Amino acid sequence: MRSFGGAMMGFFHFNLNKRRPCANICFWIFLVLLLQNSRGTLSVSNYLVGLGSYDITGPAADVNMMGYANTEQIASGVHFRLRARTFIVAEPQGNRVAFVNLDACMASQLVTIKVLERLKARYGNLYTENNVAISGIHTHAGPGGYLQYVVYIVTSLGFVRQSFDVIVDGIEKSIIQAHESLRPGSIFVNKGELLDAGINRSPSAYLNNPAAERGKYKFDVDKEMTLLKFVDDEWGPVGSFNWFATHGTSMSRTNSLISGDNKGAAARFMEDWFEENGGGQAYSDSLQVDGVPRRVSNIIHNLHENYDELRELAASFQSTPGRPATRFLSVARRVRNPLRQADKPGFVSAFCQTNCGDVSPNVLGAFCTDTGQPCDFNHSTCGGKNELCYGRGPGHPDEFESTRIIGDRQFRKAVDLFNKATEQLKGKIDYRHTYLDFSKLSVTLPKQGGGSEVVKTCPAAMGFAFAAGTTDGPGAFDFKQGDDQGNPFWRLVRNVLKTPDKVQMDCHHPKPILLDTGEMTKPYDWAPSILPIQILRIGQLVILSVPGEFTTMAGRRLRDALKTALISGGSKEFKNVHVVIAGLTNTYSQYVTTFEEYQVQRYEGASTLYGPHTLSAYIQEFKKLATALVTSSTIEPGLQPPDLLDQQISLLPPVVLDGTPPGVKFGDLQFDVPMNSTFKRGGMVNVTFWSACPRNDLMTEGTFALVEILHGKDSWVPAYDDDDFCLRFKWSRPAKLSPRSYATIEWRIPESAAAGVYRIRHFGASKSLFGSISHFTGTSSAFVVA
Repeated sequence: MRSFGGAMMGFFHFNLNKRRPCANICFWIFLVLLLQNSRGTLSVSNYLVGLGSYDITGPAADVNMMGYANTEQIASGVHFRLRARTFIVAEPQGNRVAFVNLDACMASQLVTIKVLERLKARYGNLYTENNVAISGIHTHAGPGGYLQYVVYIVTSLGFVRQSFDVIVDGIEKSIIQAHESLRPGSIFVNKGELLDAGINRSPSAYLNNPAAERGKYKFDVDKEMTLLKFVDDEWGPVGSFNWFATHGTSMSRTNSLISGDNKGAAARFMEDWFEENGGGQAYSDSLQVDGVPRRVSNIIHNLHENYDELRELAASFQSTPGRPATRFLSVARRVRNPLRQADKPGFVSAFCQTNCGDVSPNVLGAFCTDTGQPCDFNHSTCGGKNELCYGRGPGHPDEFESTRIIGDRQFRKAVDLFNKATEQLKGKIDYRHTYLDFSKLSVTLPKQGGGSEVVKTCPAAMGFAFAAGTTDGPGAFDFKQGDDQGNPFWRLVRNVLKTPDKVQMDCHHPKPILLDTGEMTKPYDWAPSILPIQILRIGQLVILSVPGEFTTMAGRRLRDALKTALISGGSKEFKNVHVVIAGLTNTYSQYVTTFEEYQVQRYEGASTLYGPHTLSAYIQEFKKLATALVTSSTIEPGLQPPDLLDQQISLLPPVVLDGTPPGVKFGDLQFDVPMNSTFKRGGMVNVTFWSACPRNDLMTEGTFALVEILHGKDSWVPAYDDDDFCLRFKWSRPAKLSPRSYATIEWRIPESAAAGVYRIRHFGASKSLFGSISHFTGTSSAFVVA
């Protein structure tokens, strides 16, 4: 069947001779329309749009991971890299907003402070706390130690400067990229349901919400994804950001590889999908059988059918001894090297977090590891013990497969929304921001039967059920969810640190206080009290930046209240407003439940720091921001949060030196591929090199691991690196205090891999006793993929 475009071109060609002047005009009008539509969406730009992305992968060794608070979860390699992704939208002669999405567990107040200081030094008052939002995806597989409050850095042995610096640097660079790429463009919004990427992990608490309220919703978690599509006037689509609620806990509490979890995986899949086909295909046309987009770097096609010839070629490339290298080599050989795309902007896709507080990606449910039976409904225990109750992901028992599946489901929905986005954002860009002391906010609540009462929030405190953990990552000892009584033994332990007084206990009731963090200040503050809240507006889209994890119903109440406040303000601009919550943004203050969920005291309620009226306080204060936005009035900036950088304590030992056995060089092979090896797609190749501690050089915008394919007789082309889902870099020591270490690189050969001759390389950096850093590389023997 002839294409529509071909048929129309034939039509105009046929009519040129008959009515040439008219036909010429029609032809050029049609051609313009055709070219515009080939870029995805016909539009008239009304904004300046810029996007940026930068590597924030932290130390891949020795550092405790942030999220599960498991002291034994220490980074020892890379699953795939972490990034900061930014969009900036500006009116040509007016306001602008910047939104940064981090492949990190959450935003950090100290990180935000230092990023804003750098932006002020570079741009003056162009980017400030008012119009910049920094949000985390909530992966539990990133290095910790970058927050400033004690309770969040205990398991990382205090502050980790390397974790902190790489995030601050990456955010700044991603914003610079977005700023420097600002060009005329348009933004489109689309929404749709994704049904199989999250379940409620605390359904007993959700059921405590009023039946009438629950009856308004079909599901006990939010299933809606909201997506923005960014279109450059010249280049067409250049990016997409979306918000969807599901926890970054597909990777378990025992995983030790740095990973962006399901949202980071989705972002990698979508960026690769677009770069391969320019966004012109539906996902079903461009995905391979393993559900992952074909790698952009696979420029070597399946030209080889003579496998004897391939084996002969492979045999001529034996492993090479480790040799000195430059750091630039790791960057230059990286698969997604931006220098290879210098003629056009790279596509940036971010999968952002929203009200995920009670939403788990482990969609098969929670089961007891000893019996295989479902866990207790109210307490998530097995025979009274919480340690045995674990949620199962769709790839159970393979957490990597669960991560891929949940990431793939989000990616597929995003592609669908991206391809069908037609509603254009139009209207003002605006923002409001303030700081609030959540330890003592007065909140006015309506009373049944009329009138009102004033209640207060409380200084931060964590309940006993906090220590029980969740079905995504259970805690230890005899704690359990749904505990509103506490335990005499643990009260004695608590009192060694700080005994809460009666006022504090009454304020938090029915939460039994385990850690009175808001009143603990030695050696410095254990928990935040001053928090930022923020509204960003782009036309009919409003983003609510919240510094915590709202549960499903808490998020619904906040969104509904703000939508009502915006519409009731009398402005027609907000008649069709889209309201999204950006969770874990600008700082972190744990959870926010509804008043009713708080009474149940599951993990989320026990982790709602400021007492039972926390959500009401957020709604009250966000309404004030909304009113200021609608009426174009200003709002008081509030008290500034503390900058505790100079007070930070770090107990993580530095790297002293690296070593190898006598006669062995860094980069030498310890275990090579077998001679004359042939591997099938779907199989796994692994090699092990003598290596050095990855903390010596994070290889930012580079790679520790690389798979190369032979092009011709002697030219090696990068095919996969440590930012690919299929390639894992694993680092280990033979003993805890040994200066020797190994790098094992595992390549799970994708079904989409081209047949050919391959080899694996490792890049690293060693440290001498005198502190000097030397870079090195090593190369495996070649092998065949058939």
